Amino acid sequence: MPRLFEQLRIAQGDGSYARLMGQLQKTDLLILDDWGMQKVNAQQRQDLMEVIEDRHGRGSTLIASQLPIEHWHDYIGAATVADAILDQLLHSAHRLTLRGESMRKSAAPQAAEVDPS
Repeated sequence: MPRLFEQLRIAQGDGSYARLMGQLQKTDLLILDDWGMQKVNAQQRQDLMEVIEDRHGRGSTLIASQLPIEHWHDYIGAATVADAILDQLLHSAHRLTLRGESMRKSAAPQAAEVDPS
């Protein structure tokens, strides 16, 4: 998410916004990782709404987040925009809730045991 928002910000400044939005719309699978790490500002919220609206019914969007869904509305902010985004995202969504320890935590001891030579 942070990289996407940065790319969109830069694209707005250099005139490539329409092209980037077209690429995002045509992408078969858009993966939005780190959803909910930082609250979004007004411009990011508007960009997110446009991306989701443009993709709705055209491609798959995968959201990876440690933030429980019940907090997504607060993460997006601006109730009306949040409602519009979440309605499109969650209407036909398949939800997978993973439980247990982080795979990164369980893989860390194994990585430490690997001999670098």
